[in-house]
Amino acid sequence: MDEAERKRLIEAMAQTVIAHAEELTELDRQIGDGDHGLNMKRGFEAVLETLPATAAQPLPEALKGVGTTLVMKVGGASGPLYGTFFLALAKTMPDTPTAAALAEAFAAAVEAVKARGKSQAGQKTMLDVLVPVAAVLSAGGEGLRSRVRTEALAAAEATRPMKAIRGRASFLGERSIGHLDPGARSSALMIAAVCDAIGG
Repeated sequence: MDEAERKRLIEAMAQTVIAHAEELTELDRQIGDGDHGLNMKRGFEAVLETLPATAAQPLPEALKGVGTTLVMKVGGASGPLYGTFFLALAKTMPDTPTAAALAEAFAAAVEAVKARGKSQAGQKTMLDVLVPVAAVLSAGGEGLRSRVRTEALAAAEATRPMKAIRGRASFLGERSIGHLDPGARSSALMIAAVCDAIGG
């Protein structure tokens, strides 16, 4: 994976989150404290500011740079969780990952998020996207990029009927049912953006 590819992938993620900031904020207003979109936008604007230097580094170092920036700039619950994801991804991701290496690194990053958030899939969080996507990556096979993209977006949508068990939304109890989880949505958007960029 060369510098141009690293730049394209990181930029795609960042621009997608920034473009959907209002949507994410509105989702968070319904079941959270209404700052998810703004926080994520701020974090990824900071990522873009240092993108040339970040993309010039090998993939593990570039991912570490993104994770560190998100921890420092995003704030709220999302900053540490997304930061943890990218930092954990950086630890096991080779510079030019095979599908198997990507699956292994992604699975390790998901486990790190579970530990950091003390959460599991099924509790109406970003893990409800990350866990099924990890399963698709681990299964491998043909058309992986398209299947990962489809799974991510569908998994986010599947959080609507869930009752929130973790995070601020859990305070709403039954009233959290019927709403799309903002963390799941932002996760899905980022994964879909990377899939699109890889295909581009």
